[in-house]
Amino acid sequence: MTANADTNSAQKPVPGALALWLYAVAVLVVLIVAVGGITRLTESGLSITHWSVVSGILPPISDAAWQAEFDLYRQTGEYRFESGPAGMDLAAFKFIYFWEWFHRILGRLIGLAFLLPMVWFWIRGRIPQGYKLRLLALFTLICGQGALGWYMVASGVGTDLTDVSHFRLSAHLLTALFLLGGVIWTARDLQMLARDESARPVNLTGPSILIAGVLFIQLLLGAWVAGLNAGHAAYDWPLMNGRFLPQPDLSQGWLRALTHDPFLLHFMHRWWAWIAVAALVWLARRVRKTDRAASIAIHSAFGTMFLLGIATVLTEVSLWVAVAHQLVGALLVITVAWGMHSDGRARAGTP
Repeated sequence: MTANADTNSAQKPVPGALALWLYAVAVLVVLIVAVGGITRLTESGLSITHWSVVSGILPPISDAAWQAEFDLYRQTGEYRFESGPAGMDLAAFKFIYFWEWFHRILGRLIGLAFLLPMVWFWIRGRIPQGYKLRLLALFTLICGQGALGWYMVASGVGTDLTDVSHFRLSAHLLTALFLLGGVIWTARDLQMLARDESARPVNLTGPSILIAGVLFIQLLLGAWVAGLNAGHAAYDWPLMNGRFLPQPDLSQGWLRALTHDPFLLHFMHRWWAWIAVAALVWLARRVRKTDRAASIAIHSAFGTMFLLGIATVLTEVSLWVAVAHQLVGALLVITVAWGMHSDGRARAGTP
């Protein structure tokens, strides 16, 4: 009887433990988003010109190894046209190398922090029915995120470009934020299941899909602003260089201007933020009665992010202010996923 009880206990799903594990993974994702911001703002992304999944875990140790890495970096357009003329030496190279290396190490850590517990829960029969495929999808996103990171770096290696493609950068960042939202949503579903064994996964509501679309545009514009260094287009607010409306370069058409012109993208990111705020206020009001904590969290996150965006401009893209802006952006995604989940739960009549 005891042996059978032990066997049944070992195979019983533990949604509460799974939820805690996913929240821990979410913390790591927020951390890597912040470190990614530092990597971008310190121009560190091209300091490692190759992708070695296993051997790349250790940084260079000997002086000769450091010099070899530096020589590879000096072949990039970023060094030849920006860092080199600015007088970068080996000590300065080690500083930017550290941030890119740390960013990649965190990516590997997230992969292991997701894969190893998932395998253990899977083997022990602890994953509830219907969640295995979702966890595999999240792990696939993690792997795809690593591949996108290298795809992004490759756009600036072996070329005369001084930066990576802002399109690839946005894909890399937005995939991380989508992963973060998916992890939070799944953890919330599992928390419900831990309280009620008959609970079913929550679906997105129509308004939530619309709100997510508005936020996606704002995050996309922010990623393009970062990728094109468009934050330096103007250091005043609410005007831009003393003007409300910038004069975009339309010599190659509107489509090119909307996707490449730093002044226009900076302007759009500033003013689409008001539409995003309106959408997020709507979401916060929808969940105010059923989940007051989520409503407060949404208001706090977008308010802080908005103020940090203005501070980033007025401080001429100060490193730590800009990093805080990106960090709070990740926290905003968490609160929005939380709010959307609460909205879906309320509309389904789930307690």
